[in-house]
Amino acid sequence: MEPHVRLVTGSIDRVFTGRQPWQIVAITTTTVLGTIWLWQVLFQEESVYQRAKKKVFKLARLIPAVRRRVDAEIEKINDGFVKDISQKGNYYAELPNDGIGHGEILKKVDDYLELGHYRWKEGFISGAVYYYNPELIKLVTEVYGKASYTNPLHPDVFPGVCKMEAEVVRMTANLFHGSPSACGTMTTGGTESIMMACKAYRDYAHENRGITKPNMVLPVTAHTGFDKAAKYLGIFTKVVPVHADSTEVNIAAMERAINRNTVMLVGSAPNFPYGTMDDIEAIAKLGRKYNIPVHVDACLGGFLIIFMKRAGYPVRPFDFSIPGVTSISADTHKYGYTPKGSSVILYSKKVYRHYQYTVTTDWPGGVYGSPTVNGSRAGGIIAATWATMMNFGLDGYVEATKRIIDTTRYIEQQLRAIKNIFIFGTPATSVIGIGSRDFDIYLLGGELNSLGWNLNSLQFPSGIHICVTYMHTENGVAEKFIEHVRAKVALIMQNPTKPVEGKMAIYGVAQSVPDRELIGDFTRCFIDSMYYTPVDKQATK
Repeated sequence: MEPHVRLVTGSIDRVFTGRQPWQIVAITTTTVLGTIWLWQVLFQEESVYQRAKKKVFKLARLIPAVRRRVDAEIEKINDGFVKDISQKGNYYAELPNDGIGHGEILKKVDDYLELGHYRWKEGFISGAVYYYNPELIKLVTEVYGKASYTNPLHPDVFPGVCKMEAEVVRMTANLFHGSPSACGTMTTGGTESIMMACKAYRDYAHENRGITKPNMVLPVTAHTGFDKAAKYLGIFTKVVPVHADSTEVNIAAMERAINRNTVMLVGSAPNFPYGTMDDIEAIAKLGRKYNIPVHVDACLGGFLIIFMKRAGYPVRPFDFSIPGVTSISADTHKYGYTPKGSSVILYSKKVYRHYQYTVTTDWPGGVYGSPTVNGSRAGGIIAATWATMMNFGLDGYVEATKRIIDTTRYIEQQLRAIKNIFIFGTPATSVIGIGSRDFDIYLLGGELNSLGWNLNSLQFPSGIHICVTYMHTENGVAEKFIEHVRAKVALIMQNPTKPVEGKMAIYGVAQSVPDRELIGDFTRCFIDSMYYTPVDKQATK
């Protein structure tokens, strides 16, 4: 027997020498269970520090004085949100006894759609509305009307709508250089597309690799839709940092985060905060090395980036042309210019798509199969998406892309020339992230807001961004934005230490609060405010 083995066995023998049998059993059982407990405590996906921090804040909230203070702050925040979001005028809380006539309904719809003060039809917002053309609206309205009562859940009843969906998927797969085996489905938006990919890879890993505690590895800049999918599907998110200068994912950190329970890797083309693109080739290389599926999130700029080369702008490889890329999400309702409620999720081969499906074989109502989250789906949206893509055609999309990227590059160049602000990384498509080392950047967001501009606020670090759309390519819009930024930066620099006030101040405060659950409570209040009616106010009294 080896000396080191004798040392271990000898130590064990001395521990149990003279012990009663029940004592030996008790010591052995306690040791084994204690070791398992300690292993679970130390080696969960979430670090001991993160779990301890959450526990401390949770216990602190149980202290009556702390609880009262927290409740008071939440009520104050809630009142502020209701004041900002709620609209003037009468609310309908009960159905009218007699139906309202068509003309009056249309008048009320017009009135409702005029609520709000942002000048979105003039291109004063970031993203949100990617294209506005009365002729296109007329077309999709008519198409949607024709198909408004169709439902692809019943393909035998509405085969034409299913044919339109199949064509949208195939056209999109070809644009992303998918092989003949590439496939996918339409969804209601980017979040559902992301969720479908996460479900597919979770179930694929469970059946083929026996994984019961799945995790996904993704950059901190990946869209929060992945976090939402993880919460719904029981997947742990292993978030890795990006390089501070490029804001692209740190590939070395991503590789370190991979373990035997990793079911998918994620890269963005581009990401939402800064509009920069991760090194998809490097991520796909990791996917091949560890035999893990790779998802490319192109929800935001997918229908730009696929046309950029044709528009004269070189781009790094990002799609199915890279071995190892197994799925791509891309939103048709952004730069595909279709009505809201449409996106596409693509896979490199059918085996992955099969795990996206939900199939029930033993239901008394019959065998049931559904490709996405929804059972019934809006055939009108599918038809309107198909019609929009057919209306634009390849040349139309290339021309629109050229105008948007030209405008983005112009805005980026002009912003870089303004002192006291900087641009995050190198924008890949249409998003430009703006920061400052000389003043609180939320001051600029607030000042632009006062002029009718609505930009997106970023955190960790503080920033704002503009998502350039076709609306910004209209005559004079980009120039007006640059002019307003330049003027407001000059104004701020007259008193750069001025504190941020109003809604923008919330973002700064939110970053400094260590109890992130408290920020979650504030966010829930904001969502509640969107559903506010006077009845809700009465219910809280």
